[in-house]
Amino acid sequence: MNKSWFYVLLTCTFELLWVYGFSTADRWWHWAIIVGIIVIDFHFLAKACEQLPTGTVYAVFAAAGAVGTVLMDVYLFGGTMNGAKLFFILLLVAGVIFLKMADGKEEKEVRA
Repeated sequence: MNKSWFYVLLTCTFELLWVYGFSTADRWWHWAIIVGIIVIDFHFLAKACEQLPTGTVYAVFAAAGAVGTVLMDVYLFGGTMNGAKLFFILLLVAGVIFLKMADGKEEKEVRA
C-alpha cells in the first residue's frame, strides 16, 4: 500500500477518535486530549495531500468521518439505523469510489 494511503487511513482513524471524544468528554483534560488528537489528525491529512490529489483525500476523509459517525451513533450511543440512512451512506461511499476512479483516469491521461 502506498505510504500516502496509509496517511489517509490514519487521518480517518484519528478523525473518528476525536468525534468519539466530542460525544464523551466531560472534563477539561478530556478536551485537551481531543485537541491533541485533532492536531495529529490534521498532520496526517496534510501528509496524505502531499502525494495524493487533495480532493480525493478530503472526500475519503469526509466520507469515512460521516459513515463512521453514523455507525458510532448506532452501535455505541444507541442511535437508530433506517433505510434512508443506509441509502445515503451507500451513496456517499459510491461517490468517493467514483471520484477516485475519475482521479485515476486523469492521472493516466497526463502520463500518456
